[in-house]
Amino acid sequence: MANLNGSFGLRPLSKLGGGANSTGLTGYSPYEIASDNSDKIYHGQLVIPLASGYIDHTANAAGGTVSHLGVFQGCQYVSSVNGKTIWSNYWPGSGADSDFPVQAFINDDPSQLYVIATDASWTSKANARASVFLNASLSTGITGVDSTGLSLGRLAISTLATTNSLTLRVLGWVEDEANSDFASAGIGAIVRLNNSFNAPTGSIAAGTPSTTGV
Repeated sequence: MANLNGSFGLRPLSKLGGGANSTGLTGYSPYEIASDNSDKIYHGQLVIPLASGYIDHTANAAGGTVSHLGVFQGCQYVSSVNGKTIWSNYWPGSGADSDFPVQAFINDDPSQLYVIATDASWTSKANARASVFLNASLSTGITGVDSTGLSLGRLAISTLATTNSLTLRVLGWVEDEANSDFASAGIGAIVRLNNSFNAPTGSIAAGTPSTTGV
């Protein structure tokens, strides 16, 4: 039986420890996208801090050269066409009035846990259990669907390893009857981010994105 999960990127689940689960968002977002940024940024996609003070898609942050700021949840900007305020599920890469900020909403808490669909079979539940505490990359870091605004990111099963510079740490999976076939893609893996920019220690400096993928 195939799993029902499609691609949706990283979806907030809960928090490590005993903190309240606010899904990592605060009432005011200090993060901005440059109004002339032509890179599309999709809901559920990893983003990184730039040396310019803005944010952008994650690109090759899996290599550990740039910290992950968090997961993109949408943005708000003033339209360059009609001057109206727009809330969008994703950043379309154009259309903002340069006289106004493009406010980005980011899950930025280092203790946030996420669900992400696997891109391939885990073969068995026993193999999935053996993958807990390993690290992995995403199968795609910068692609998505314009009609829904959702990221196409999935957990790349083939990259599972102990390498601590990989993007995600696997902590388990969601027990879900509709997505319980470990011999098929689409198991909802529970993960947290490695190399979080907002972590108390060990964060890496802001940088620039690359088109090489994660």
